[in-house]
Amino acid sequence: MTAGEAYFAVPRETEVAIVGGGIAGVATAYFLAKAGVPVAVFEKGRIAGEQSSRNWGWVRKQGRDPRELPAIVESLKVWEGLERELEADIGWHRGGVTYLGESEAELAWFERWLALAKPYGLDSRMLTADETDALIGASGRRWKGALHTPSDGRAEPANAVPAMARKAEALGARFVTGCAVRAVETEGGHVAGIETERGHVACRAVLCAAGAWSRIFCRNLGVTLPQLRVKGSVLRTTPAPLVTQSAVWCAQISFRRRQDGGYTIAGSGRVAFELVPDAFRFLRLFIPALMLNRQHVRPCLSAEFLRQMRQPARWPAAARTPFEETRVLDPEPDRDVLENAIAAARTLFPAFADVEIAESWAGMIDVTPDALPVMDAVDRPRGLYIATGFSGHGFGMGPGAGLLMSELIMNGAARVDLSPFRLSRFFDGTRMQPFAPV
Repeated sequence: MTAGEAYFAVPRETEVAIVGGGIAGVATAYFLAKAGVPVAVFEKGRIAGEQSSRNWGWVRKQGRDPRELPAIVESLKVWEGLERELEADIGWHRGGVTYLGESEAELAWFERWLALAKPYGLDSRMLTADETDALIGASGRRWKGALHTPSDGRAEPANAVPAMARKAEALGARFVTGCAVRAVETEGGHVAGIETERGHVACRAVLCAAGAWSRIFCRNLGVTLPQLRVKGSVLRTTPAPLVTQSAVWCAQISFRRRQDGGYTIAGSGRVAFELVPDAFRFLRLFIPALMLNRQHVRPCLSAEFLRQMRQPARWPAAARTPFEETRVLDPEPDRDVLENAIAAARTLFPAFADVEIAESWAGMIDVTPDALPVMDAVDRPRGLYIATGFSGHGFGMGPGAGLLMSELIMNGAARVDLSPFRLSRFFDGTRMQPFAPV
């Protein structure tokens, strides 16, 4: 199975139907199939066609909200053995993650995170200025220090998710691409099946893992999911000398080494945010996130506002849906953001002096008010589950999310406490406190 192929026969029935062929949905299917549970994944476009193949490829514990740490620790355990399990080269490399500090304020934030992460027994530590220079080579600039986690790593997004899908299929999972799920059928308040654009499928459970489309899908079911989209722009370079095997963040740019000898580079935290009706509907919940990200988020008004204004909130199972109108979200990257990023890379790191942009792209990132995912079972209809809102750091979490969601679906509970990721937190008075920028 490749990220570009399409069309499998729609099964008449399955135990679990998964809506969305990104990393969270595919990983859940993989673990369910390993456990012998009949599962089918329905993807309106192609496997990993959107953010799951467009992200930076980082797999990190470092810098995460402490509430996410138990889940990402489990995910790293999966990543460590994933190439062996999948019998595929997915570009997994444990080279570490490093945050460079050029101010006392940044170093203080690193120290604060270290204190919060200490109970989880991570190998993260502070580096001195000399250790930092030694790690990244001659940079032409003296960094005051760094935060470094050697056990973090990276993988190639465009390879990892399709490889997991192929293995899941070999274990019995079904993948139906180019096929949107229009509606969920219920009987007596419980999931009874789904209606796709190519027919009905009986099932007992449905997982919505639709990424940036999850809000629209849930709204049609009468489930309110406070989720918005931001656009991240990314580039890859031509081959360049090795700077470091570690993925690197600094205030200006973030980068990581690629299998092809180039680098994936992005402006740190630079995202665009189209003002849409949901931005005003959920404004109160998102105010803390907007304040935290105010230096990096660029709001803009476009035709998307009117398009979403005209978009129906609910539709019948026989109607054509927004998922069929747009098979793959493929936004234009912000050229000025990427030009600034490559210019900063050339200035800060001499190894990038002669590097050129080989390709650029953008992806739509699903974000929640507290930048934590939703991984939960919905009260009604029973049998409906949600795994979405990973807020720009879902690639590293993806295999772990799949493991935990498979356990939740099969057993009603997971090995990790999922209460921080419950849907009800947005409505039960819980204070929205995003820990780090998107």
